[in-house]
Amino acid sequence: MHTFDDIIAVIRTAHNAPEGPVPLHAPRFCGNEGDYVQQTIASTFVSSVGAFVDRFEAMLREATEARHVIATVNGTAALHMALLLAGVRHGDIVLTQAVSFVATCNAIAYCGAAPAFVDIDADTLGLSPDALRDFLHTRCERTAEGWRERASGRRIGACVPMHTFGHPCRIAALAEECARAGIPLVEDAAEALGSYGDGGRHAGTFGLFGTLSFNGNKIITCGGGGAILTDDPQLGPLAKHMTTTAKLPHRWLYRHDMTGYNYRLPNINAALGCAQLENLDAFVADKRDLAATYARAFAGLGVPFVVEPAKSRSNYWLNAILMDDATRRDAFLAASNDAGVMTRPVWEPLCDLPMYADCAHGPLTVTRDIAGRLVNIPSSVRGTAGAA
Repeated sequence: MHTFDDIIAVIRTAHNAPEGPVPLHAPRFCGNEGDYVQQTIASTFVSSVGAFVDRFEAMLREATEARHVIATVNGTAALHMALLLAGVRHGDIVLTQAVSFVATCNAIAYCGAAPAFVDIDADTLGLSPDALRDFLHTRCERTAEGWRERASGRRIGACVPMHTFGHPCRIAALAEECARAGIPLVEDAAEALGSYGDGGRHAGTFGLFGTLSFNGNKIITCGGGGAILTDDPQLGPLAKHMTTTAKLPHRWLYRHDMTGYNYRLPNINAALGCAQLENLDAFVADKRDLAATYARAFAGLGVPFVVEPAKSRSNYWLNAILMDDATRRDAFLAASNDAGVMTRPVWEPLCDLPMYADCAHGPLTVTRDIAGRLVNIPSSVRGTAGAA
């Protein structure tokens, strides 16, 4: 039987850290970050207009193969705008998962809508197409205006799956279900830059919209930052317009033609992001190597390790193990953090948070099981990965 010390030893060995603190996920700066940021300072264009914003969006288009990329101040703003442009209205219900960061539901609430929680798949940790279909056919009805929840009469405005820890969910199947139902699909791919689903398509490019995050703990960071992805030829330019306060182009006049949002990414943050993106492939390779190291070591201990789903390629943003039950999970969290190895449980299920506790939900069997047993373990990019 493995001990907590055995698990901690695996983590320390994988990170070549025999002593001292081991962070959960630290950013890695090893390229042109300082140079590019200094260029923005020298140019004085440090706010939401500047050459690095355009360059960052172009680099993301190349990385994801999305036709339109709109850089935003953070991932929550990106998701809020995507939901608005997908047609989510005040009073709607948006189908999503309870295993996610709170920003997923907060963006829904910003639209005046409410989440309804659907169970996840155990192998992907993302929203289950089977559970989605079951929710629609047992809890909802199709009307002339689309699907509505029977109990409340509220319209189903969108579906928002999340690619948990960078592992792609069964996104192709979800896209088929949503297309069949006529429900807009908006992917929360905040954690999934560098991850690919069915057919080798980048996460965030299967739905009407996808969104990314570049918070300080993501695989690349702008310090903050996010992005909207879409292939829609009308909605892409409209997203850029609305996130730039809906200002009409003019050399000196300030004219705005609709309610806009001050959601554009500042140039100084985009400069940091460009330098980080130059090392994305190296970062993903290092994280996948770390995951393989973990998988081999934990298999030898008999510790369940979360691996990428079939037919996908994960960036392994955050690695995770599964404990026997919540009691053992909590004991390990205490032991590992006491030993200087930072670990954490999965987020508290969103359906249990006070502001979302009364929202509709289907059976959440897998959600409850995962929430009681999962532990995230240190997953930083290591060593000289990405160094010039």
